[in-house]
Parts: sequence; structure tokens; C-alpha cells
Amino acid sequence: MKKVLSAGLSLAAISSLAFAANSLDSNPNYVKLKNFKPKGVSTDQCLMCHKTTDPGIVADWQHSKHAKAGVGCVECHVVPKDYPTAFKSHPMQGANWTVQIAVSSVTCAKCHAKEVTEFLNSGHARGAAQWLATPKNPHGIAMTRLAYGYETLRGNHPKYLADGKTLTKGIRKDDKFFRANEKNPRLSDLSVANICIQCHGTIIKLDKNGKPDAATWPNDGIASLYPDGGVGNCLSCHSRHKFSAAESRHPMACSNCHLGPDHPDKEIFESSVHGHIFDTNEEDYNFKTGEQIPGKTLRAATCFTCHMSGINGLKATHNVSLRLKWNLWAPASFLRTGGNETAGWAFWNGGGKVTENTVTRGNPKAGNPNGPEAARAQMKQVCMACHAATFTNNFFQRADAHVKVYNQYKAFATKMLKELKAKGLMKADLWSDPFFKLYYYLWHHEGRRMRQAAVMGSPDYAHWHGVFQVMQDIREMKDIYDYRMKMLKKYKDPKKVLENEPPMPVVTHE
Repeated sequence: MKKVLSAGLSLAAISSLAFAANSLDSNPNYVKLKNFKPKGVSTDQCLMCHKTTDPGIVADWQHSKHAKAGVGCVECHVVPKDYPTAFKSHPMQGANWTVQIAVSSVTCAKCHAKEVTEFLNSGHARGAAQWLATPKNPHGIAMTRLAYGYETLRGNHPKYLADGKTLTKGIRKDDKFFRANEKNPRLSDLSVANICIQCHGTIIKLDKNGKPDAATWPNDGIASLYPDGGVGNCLSCHSRHKFSAAESRHPMACSNCHLGPDHPDKEIFESSVHGHIFDTNEEDYNFKTGEQIPGKTLRAATCFTCHMSGINGLKATHNVSLRLKWNLWAPASFLRTGGNETAGWAFWNGGGKVTENTVTRGNPKAGNPNGPEAARAQMKQVCMACHAATFTNNFFQRADAHVKVYNQYKAFATKMLKELKAKGLMKADLWSDPFFKLYYYLWHHEGRRMRQAAVMGSPDYAHWHGVFQVMQDIREMKDIYDYRMKMLKKYKDPKKVLENEPPMPVVTHE
């Protein structure tokens, strides 16, 4: 018992040291903004114009807790004239202040330091950095290619993206379709602003006057990277300008991003018993409080209940990774042994500088600083607010088994992929290769559904949208693998195998 306790204390000590290193005060812009006192400006001055030009914004603010607490335009939008996000040409300016349009979590942290710290420790803080960390990161390069539709990108793209030569490697060039916007990167950038950025976030760009660029703002991305070192701006969950906590706790706040073929958490929740109870008894839920008490504030779990709420002795948290044992979005699931997230802190500590050291892939193993079993113990604690220990333990035994079965399928698929690559039997343009497309669907779509549905109690998604389709992927991949290996024996040349391979249409499993 003493050894176990000692180990726990050691982990806690390590965690506290890591926390001390990742202090909000490490960002000089946060320190500057926290201590800033603007002179000669009031919210009433702002309202003189904005009541007419932006009545919806004003109405949302008037109905907010901020307004009731006396927090207005000035507290969020007024900054020093030399601040990184300062709007230098705003018509209203004072001796020591101007306005910022793009407000980041640096501003939020002035009052909500605990929440911002917890957010930076979570996997959410990796949202933008993981796909923008391209110069040395194959994962980021792949995500960038996907965002840009696998077109050639030789244009003048921002320096935080890999150069055009790297991005176009392996992309088909046999038709102008594949290079339609090669000389029009602006059109591509504006198009991408409608998709990946709106969930993941991006690096916010301002013009010389401090006005946000249309290719990066507005966006609701969970972890956009701002010029002042801010990561996110909280509005992904707390919509501007009401910033309602109750709204952010509702399942719909999560479903903006957590839905669709690759991670249908909205659909999984709705098809679970928890979702059924919520849909038929919404009057039994009170999202005005972060404390969840069965029979008083809820009847059954929601996204917020499990991942963030204060319940059954647990404290409420903005670290959504804290109670997670497994990584369920990666190609193969692994235990979350990495402690806190690092990507958000790297950018925060860098004060908004965009370098290879501040825009990083982060820590896919981020979870509970005390390890995956501590995370699982917390999640079980959530469950046992409503369920008995036997019920809870049995549920997680089954869920873990489904994750392990997926890993077995994935290992077999990866073995085939590596053998084909080693023998030169994969097409250079991967999205023209039926084997690769099936491999991608297996983990990014079907495999995620198989795993995530198991841990969230949706049997239909765990089977028919999950393992049933993974099983089909494996069979189709094996047929392609066997055919190519057989043809290699015949032709002795992998290029001839691929050149003479008949079209093999892939059945997409959406």
C-alpha cells in the first residue's frame, strides 16, 4: 500500500513541476494585458455605434453574465497600441489604447486563468497545431494535403506550411484538374477557411493595420493560434457574445465538430440509451450549473457529464482528456500515457511566434498526468454516480475488448501495407490507390466508429457502422494484396503490375 501511495505522490510531484513550467505568465503578452489599464474609454462609448451597426452582438452581450458583472467591450476588446492584435486603424483610439478584433484566450485568461490552463492541458489545444506543424511533420503534411483537396500547391503559401515541392510530392499531374489552383493559392486558402479551420483552427493572420485576414478569420476553431500567443478563444463552446456556460454544456455545443463519418459522436450519443433519455426528458436537465447531481440536474449522462462536469466527488474541468484511457482517433489505439498536452503550451510560451518549435504536433498520448488507469478510475467514478460497480466494470471490460479487436484488424492491414510499399506496389498518388483508400477508411472512418461507439454505448455504430465495415475493408484489401503479389511474380516489375492492374472501385462505407 505504501509503495502504491509513494508512486502516486511521485507522479503528482512530476505533474506539479510540469504545471509550474507551463505557467500562464510565461507568455509576456498575457502579463502585459493582465496589467494593462486603458485610459479614457468605456463600454458606453462603444455602444453608441454598435447598437446601430451590430444590434445582435449587443443583444447577446446584454443577456450575458458578463454584462451583469460589469464586464463589457473594454475588458475584452481594448488593448495597448503596441499589442500584437491591435487594430491600428480603428476610428476610436486613446492615448494608450486601441481595439482588437480577433480576441484570443489570452484575454479570457485575465479572468478565467484556471479554465484556460486546463484547456491548454487538454487535447483540444492541439487542434490547429497538429495539422499546421508541417515542415518536419508527415502527419501535418498529410492533413494539409487533405485540406487542399490533394491539388498541387506551388503558390506563395504562408511559411508555416511545408513548401510547394514537399506538398505536391506524389500528387497526380496528368491532368490540369489536379493543379487547378496551383497559381491561385488565395482561392484555395479562402476555400479551406470553410472546412478544417472551422473545427481545428488555424494560425490567425492580420494585415499591417491589424485587421484579420479572410482566409483565417472568422473561425470557430477550437485551437486557433493568435499573434499574441493565445490558443483558441473559447467561442467554439461558448458562442460569442453571450458566452453562455449553460449553452456550452448542452450536447449540441459538442456536435458542431463531433459528428459525421469519421467521428459521429453526436450520432453515437443520440443512438445510445443516454441519448434516448436526454431526447425524451430534456426538462430533467439543468445546464446552468457545472455540478451534476442525478435526480436534480440530470437524468443520464451527456458529453459534458462524462468529460468535464463536477460529479460524484470529481471537480469540473476544461481538460477533456483527463478522464480518457485510450486514444481512439489514432490509426491504432494506444494508452494515454503522456500526461498533459504540449502543443498549446508551446505556442503560448512562444508568445505567438510561428516557428517549428512553437507550432508542433503536440502529444497524441495526452491524458491524465497520473496515467491511463487513473483516467479510467475517474471515468468510472462518473459512471457510478448512476450505475453500480458491477455494471460499470463489466461495461468497460467489453469496451476495452472492442478496442483490442480493432487493433488486431489494424495490425493485419498495416502489415499488408508495409509489404506492398516495400515491394513498390503502392501508387505514388495514394488517393488513386484502392488499397490505400480502404486502409484510410478502415481507421479514419469505420475504425473510429467501431471504437468510439463501444465506449459510448451505441451498438449499432459499434457493429454495422464499425466492425462490420472494418471486416469488409480487410477482405477487400486482402484481395488487392493477393492480386498484386501474384502479378509481381508474373511481371517481375512492380511498375508493370500497377500499370496493368484493372480498375478496382472501392465501396465507401459512410
